[in-house]
Amino acid sequence: MLTLNRRQFLKGITAGGLVTASSIPIVNAKPNKKIGVALLGLGYYSRDLLAPALQLTQHCELVSIITGSPNKIPVWQRRYQIKDGNVYSYDDMHRIADNPEVDVIYVVTPTATHMRFAIAAAKAGKHVWCEKPMAMTANECQIIEKECQKNSVSLSIGYRMMHEPNTRTFAQYASTRPFGAMQTMVSQAGYAGSAPPADNWRMKKAMGGGALYDMGVYCVNGVRFISKLEPIAVMARHEKNNPKFVEVDDTSYFRFEFADGITAECGTSVVKSMNRLRVNCEKGWYQLSPMQSYSGVAGSDSSGVRLAAFSGNQQANQMDNDSLALLGPGPFLTDAEMATKDIHIIEKIFESAASGKRVLI
Repeated sequence: MLTLNRRQFLKGITAGGLVTASSIPIVNAKPNKKIGVALLGLGYYSRDLLAPALQLTQHCELVSIITGSPNKIPVWQRRYQIKDGNVYSYDDMHRIADNPEVDVIYVVTPTATHMRFAIAAAKAGKHVWCEKPMAMTANECQIIEKECQKNSVSLSIGYRMMHEPNTRTFAQYASTRPFGAMQTMVSQAGYAGSAPPADNWRMKKAMGGGALYDMGVYCVNGVRFISKLEPIAVMARHEKNNPKFVEVDDTSYFRFEFADGITAECGTSVVKSMNRLRVNCEKGWYQLSPMQSYSGVAGSDSSGVRLAAFSGNQQANQMDNDSLALLGPGPFLTDAEMATKDIHIIEKIFESAASGKRVLI
């Protein structure tokens, strides 16, 4: 069993353990070559967001589907002209190894199944795009990464916000420090939804349901990406607002401690609306509000700067960037190291909420 100790976490994955853009086989670049994408899992995110976005991309295209629901196949084939030979089930997806039209398998299934399907994709010799959160535990994340490395395929995680232009602009403030040293941060990601049916995977602890895995990853990744700092301790609590959430959290709050006395107040929910990322500094502030909306991320700061929401499609932007990395220009903007650290931190948040105590990260 692979483990992630404190030294490994603080230092990051060791050199050579990460498959990078420079170490993977570059897809044979031909004039107007597009990366062939297979969507694995045809639920809401694939159906309503990724598949439509793949109609807008310049450097990749939807060529294949992998599903455990045969009834969905005819609709997808009609809508996207998917050939019979490019349709696979979860049980026979190993056959995709012989399909030269597929370069990437994008895993878009419940969190608890990510490791299984990412490993299967890597063993088939296909590059892996895995939706966030990467896996249930940091151990699972490392196992996925090692399998990709073993099979000489790349691994990228679906953090669309790390591709978003305004988010990337404010991430540069960590080094330019236009308002002086950071003092406090606020990171909140949640939506005012209603409880899914009790048998829905989002209501199951073992499947990765609940607010922390769903929306909390935005909070964790957001403060780390914007500040370029790593939290050293956390104090967390769950808040129950809807009695239908029995196994999983519907709302969670947590407070990060960083070096030099910097703190971050964070909240996440699937029943309450919250959506901002703010950094307070010695001489001013800057924020993204909303910080993770599909319809656009807007920025502002205390000097009067206003950043209009990106007018493009976030998912198309993300997939085009990852495709360019495969085609050669690179680089990958997200990787397994960052995603593994996020999940390690999520585990510590759960530990603190369960014990009611401050937990070292």
